[in-house]
Amino acid sequence: WKTMKSNFWFFVGLLVGVGLIIYIPAFIAKLVKKEAPIFSIIINIAVWVLSLIIQMGLIRISLKFCDNEKGEFGDLFSCFPLFFKYLLGSILYNLIVFGGMILLIIPGIIWGIKFQFFGYFIVDKGLGPIEALKRSSLITRGAKWDLFIFNWLLWFINFLGAICLLIGLFATIPTTMVAMAFVYRKLLAQIEITQAPELPRSPEL
Repeated sequence: WKTMKSNFWFFVGLLVGVGLIIYIPAFIAKLVKKEAPIFSIIINIAVWVLSLIIQMGLIRISLKFCDNEKGEFGDLFSCFPLFFKYLLGSILYNLIVFGGMILLIIPGIIWGIKFQFFGYFIVDKGLGPIEALKRSSLITRGAKWDLFIFNWLLWFINFLGAICLLIGLFATIPTTMVAMAFVYRKLLAQIEITQAPELPRSPEL
């Protein structure tokens, strides 16, 4: 909350920028769908690729604030070299969660929590998708119930921001972004203290 308040206008500009980058092309694709369906498909693919790159960028920005560094708008696109790792990690993660949902839902929830930090390991440490999923499984061991409650709390906070005429999201989204990154840092620190694993540093981008 303090980080959000201290950098409120940066986050406002960041969220507005992300909205324009994603939704303007998506709106154009919708407008030309009937007249130029192939062009519309190409735009939608570009928007999808951009959204994944921006997801990584938002993780990097959140981690920088957790590390007492200032995030920058350019960080949104700084993780492009990690795109295919993140793409494959996202596909594997969603397949795992989907498979768990088929198995009476509960396993899907557990696995969703277990592997939820795979993207942080890709962005923060430059790990491959399989190793990132394994590391997420490691740091969430014994903390799944707390993370379940925490995830619902973040959802509720953003819900409150949404019902405040959506304006509240300018405060709640940055708060929950940084909160999730902070939890990742805390869980990672606990594992590093107890087991001291050798984790590679993220590559220079």
